[in-house]
Amino acid sequence: MKIFKYTFGLLLGAAVFLSSCRDFVEPRIPYSDFDTAAYLRTITRTSTTFNLFDFSNSKFEIAIEAVDAEDGATVETVEVRVRHRRLIQNVGLIYTPTNDVIVKTLQKSDFAPNADSRFLRSTIVVTAAEAIAAVGLTAADIEGADVFEFRLVLNDRFGRVFTNTNISGDMTAPFYNSPFFYPVSVVCPSDLAGTFDYTSTSGFCAAAANTSGKATLTAVAGIPGSYRVTDASFGLYDACYPGSPWVGNVRINDACGKLSMSGTDSFGDSYTFTYISSDATNLRFTWINTFGEGGTVTLKSNAEKPWPATLR
Repeated sequence: MKIFKYTFGLLLGAAVFLSSCRDFVEPRIPYSDFDTAAYLRTITRTSTTFNLFDFSNSKFEIAIEAVDAEDGATVETVEVRVRHRRLIQNVGLIYTPTNDVIVKTLQKSDFAPNADSRFLRSTIVVTAAEAIAAVGLTAADIEGADVFEFRLVLNDRFGRVFTNTNISGDMTAPFYNSPFFYPVSVVCPSDLAGTFDYTSTSGFCAAAANTSGKATLTAVAGIPGSYRVTDASFGLYDACYPGSPWVGNVRINDACGKLSMSGTDSFGDSYTFTYISSDATNLRFTWINTFGEGGTVTLKSNAEKPWPATLR
């Protein structure tokens, strides 16, 4: 009797297992009748920033691939929409206009075969001037750290619409790479790194009346426009406190040409930078720390690398 029950149990388990396997191999759900969607895979991102100092040569440029059941042939149009965004302290994000507007539209004929895949591809290029005009602003209205939000809207021949508001989260993952949304930041390129000659004057000690030397600005990795300075006193510590060289972690920061200092020295004193003037050869400024020490510095540019005209 026990053998019969055991054998029966094995047969029943095998039947369930085979039945489940059969359902898996031959699904009863008619997948072939499912309505398939479409998306735009990002192939390359050639340019996704605008240079505040060079709008005439700035652009948003990406290459996209239309992926659908017909290798991209269902696409009718792709709207390229844009709006301007600015973060205002104590206020929040301000959008101009409130809703994005069409700046360009790709037609079906703009998509073409390529040598790398079976899907049709196209390139989107929107100049900074086109984007600024589309949102109703002028170049003078734009500031560093502003953002232009570009959004794609795919319309297919079945009347369906696909964009960033009706896609699943996995579409932005590397395999699909289809965000339909591209923030383009307004950046201010900075290139102040190097070793420079300086002359310093100060009244905080008699020996600091006229000091000269070299200072090195080293770009801080991962923080654009931030430079660690080897001696934030520009020789005045060495002149006023012989045998006690300046030590600390002070940076000179370039925020779209506006210069400032951050960080502290080994005594915990912070530094304030005040711009005086600059031309291609000389950058003049004052510094003062929280202990009351300070000086006036003229920093010489290198012959092959004049100071930018945007410094202030």
